[in-house]
Formats: sequence, C-alpha cells, structure tokens
Amino acid sequence: MNKRERVLAVLNNEEVDYVPGCFWRHFPPEQSHGEIFIREQIKFYRDMDLDFLKISCDGYFGWPEKTLINLESARQLYGMKPIGKDHPFIREQVERAKAIVRELKGECCVFYTMFCPLSYLRLEVGWDKMMECMREDPDAVRYACDVIAEDVCSLVEGLLEEAGCDGVFYSVQNAEITRFTYDEYRSWVTPSDKKVLAQANTPGHYTILHCCGWDADEAGTTNRMEVWKDYESALVSWAMYVDHLDPVQIREFFGGRAAWGGFDNRRCGVLYKGDKEAIEEETRRIIALGGKKGFILGPDCSLPDDIDPEHIKWVLETARRCI
Repeated sequence: MNKRERVLAVLNNEEVDYVPGCFWRHFPPEQSHGEIFIREQIKFYRDMDLDFLKISCDGYFGWPEKTLINLESARQLYGMKPIGKDHPFIREQVERAKAIVRELKGECCVFYTMFCPLSYLRLEVGWDKMMECMREDPDAVRYACDVIAEDVCSLVEGLLEEAGCDGVFYSVQNAEITRFTYDEYRSWVTPSDKKVLAQANTPGHYTILHCCGWDADEAGTTNRMEVWKDYESALVSWAMYVDHLDPVQIREFFGGRAAWGGFDNRRCGVLYKGDKEAIEEETRRIIALGGKKGFILGPDCSLPDDIDPEHIKWVLETARRCI
C-alpha cells in the first residue's frame, strides 16, 4: 500500500498493513499567507513524513463580514449578508489549497481545515460578545450562522471541486457542557453545521469531523459529545484526554466510524515531554487499542509550537514497524 491507498482504506473502514498517522500544528502570522505558507505547510509534511496532509486555515479565522466589526447588539446580525464566493477570504484559501495539492501530485490525501459557522463568528467577535448575543437574541445568532454557512459552502465547493482536496477537516466547537443545553445547541447551532456538512459530504469526498476539545480544556470541562453524534462524516477526530473516550469507545459512540487521534497534544502529555522509549511504548499501546482497521494515529488537537519534531517521527516510525 502507498500512503494514499492506506488512508483511503482507513476512511472506508478497511484493514491496512500498518496504522497511518498525521499530526498538525499552527503556523506563526509571518508564515500564514501566500507562498511562504504553501512552502512551510509542504515542508512540515515532508520533514515529518506524515501519511497525509491536513492543511491549516491559519490566517483565515474570524469571519470578514462588515456587520461583525465592532458589533454592539444581536439585532445588528440580521443585517448580515453573504460575502460571496469571489471574496478574497474564500479565493485565497482555495488557491493555496490548489497549489499544495498540485505540488504533492497525488502522493497522499489532502484535507483542508475549516471551522463551523458559530466558531467563525466567535473568532471575529470574541466569546463574551457571542454569548451576550445568544442571551439577547439566539435567533439573530442562528440567522448569522446561516449566512456564514452559505459562504462556507462556497468555500467547501472550491476546495473540493477546484482545488482538488480529498475532503475537509470540519472543526465543531462551542459544545462545552457548561455553555448550552442539548436542546439549545441543537436548535441554535446544529442547523448551520448540517448545511455545511451536506455540502461537504458529496460523492468521492471524505469529511473529517473534528470534535475539538481545545475550548473545553481551557474551561476545565468536557464537550457535550451527543450533540455531534448524528453529524455525517467518514472519520472522527476527537480529544481523548479532554472527553475521556478511548479509540474503542469513540468508534462505538459514532456508530463504527473510523477514528483519528490517541495522543495528548498538551505539554503535560507523553508526546511532548516523553523520551523515545516512552513515546514508542505509548504508540504501541494506542495501536493495540485502535487496531489496524478504521484508525489513524494523531493528536487531540494542534501541537505546541515548540514540540521536538523527533517526537512525531518516533510515533510514525514505531507505527510502521507494527506490521
């Protein structure tokens, strides 16, 4: 099996010769745009010898709709309009993904990272303003998310049909158990998520559902995972050390879907602070749990900027010996 065949087999829940792996990180602002981003993203893939590439969306976090600039009240959200498929925010991401796919020449699968509509809104206005608007007029926030979702669908279409990505890495957030009830989340947040997922889950493409634990970890809580249980995807990326579900449990929870993860991405984890022996031992333990069918090695979320690259290589080298 080559890299591409191996990962496609995992996505289709077929057994592989060895468990593939992919880790990711964010890039600093000076490397988050243009040719330097393309070069650094490919360099990271090649230096680590990853089994596939998850392109970061660094430089394109908050949603660039003028209504969100200096937002004062929820009622202003009803004035939001789509930015359109030709907006630089969309075109620049499609173009850089296209350049990376072209450079890799089909040697591996490529996925592009994006956030859910509510997160795009939050990344522009901040946590406090997002929650203030939710309390003031949740329907206004739902309307805003629907507008953003329309544009995100245009981004998805460009990434899949024009850039040639194999799928998208769709990061869902904002589901900490202390933030919304189940019914609130499903009423206010889920509709825009499902609008985007319907666009992403087209024939021949594979959606990765990233159940992000970053914000839950920061808040010292866990995610209300059940709100995402019926979100359609080929693969689930999850935060094992935040939401306390191992590879067997996460696959059962999501009805047998393939899973990607197993390593704590935080500085307190073995991957960051462990020596070679400890990291190799942890890799073998996780592979024994996940098995060689429907499982990919990876982190809970983005790696610290100062992690030793050798630690990632030790994981992948160990996995390739576990045949």
